[in-house]
Amino acid sequence: MRTADITPVVLTFNEAPNIRRTLKQLRWAARIVVVDSFSTDETCEIARAFPGVDLYQRRFDLHANQWNFAIRETAINTEWVLALDADYYVPEEFVRELQSLELTPAIHGLRCKFRYCVLGRPLRSAVYPPVTVLYRRTSVEYVQDGHTQRVSLKGGIADLGSRIFHDDRKPIGQWLMAQSRYMRLEAEKLGRARFSELSAADKSRRLIVVAPAAMFLYCLLVAGNILDGRAGLFYALQRTVAELILSLYLLERMASRGTS
Repeated sequence: MRTADITPVVLTFNEAPNIRRTLKQLRWAARIVVVDSFSTDETCEIARAFPGVDLYQRRFDLHANQWNFAIRETAINTEWVLALDADYYVPEEFVRELQSLELTPAIHGLRCKFRYCVLGRPLRSAVYPPVTVLYRRTSVEYVQDGHTQRVSLKGGIADLGSRIFHDDRKPIGQWLMAQSRYMRLEAEKLGRARFSELSAADKSRRLIVVAPAAMFLYCLLVAGNILDGRAGLFYALQRTVAELILSLYLLERMASRGTS
């Protein structure tokens, strides 16, 4: 695969603590598309300072709509798109693997795992799932799935060996506001679904009191984050708080049904 055939696309909203680091690792790309949701910090100024960056702005409604706009309405003409959040860090090892690939026409997407970081320190494990980050532009559509988006591809998906780093340096207050938005959407998704149709993980989340405690124990003991010291404890508490916010939204949803 040639890097000349890839256009990185980055979504942003108030990502000043992250975006410079992310764009520095994409200097191999002839063109980088940044789609911003009208940030109120220095995100846009930082992005415009990088050569090869084309900045677009769109009012945010849903992640799937934002991604579909990014790949269809920004004049991308390369065969492949590398889809990145602003807190993703693409190491040189990842780029070298892409350059060494010889893909069959049946492969339309490439999926990778992540190395999750807390304040720059990589953790030994995390609950962050593998993501299809690279795909043929004409084969993809994004579909909203709860608080996030899901990639729908017309073709096969292969797994990459190297990892992308997830390293969010935004303040914890900003993270809490984002989790509030995400978990409200997740509660709507879980509340609408039949219990029998849910995965085992989502069934435990619907039970409300189970998921936060289970998440804390899983991160510390099963995933081994207790061995990561303060960074591991920070991550375990962070994921537990996210599940507690979801539980609050689920309880609110149940209470509103009871009073209607």
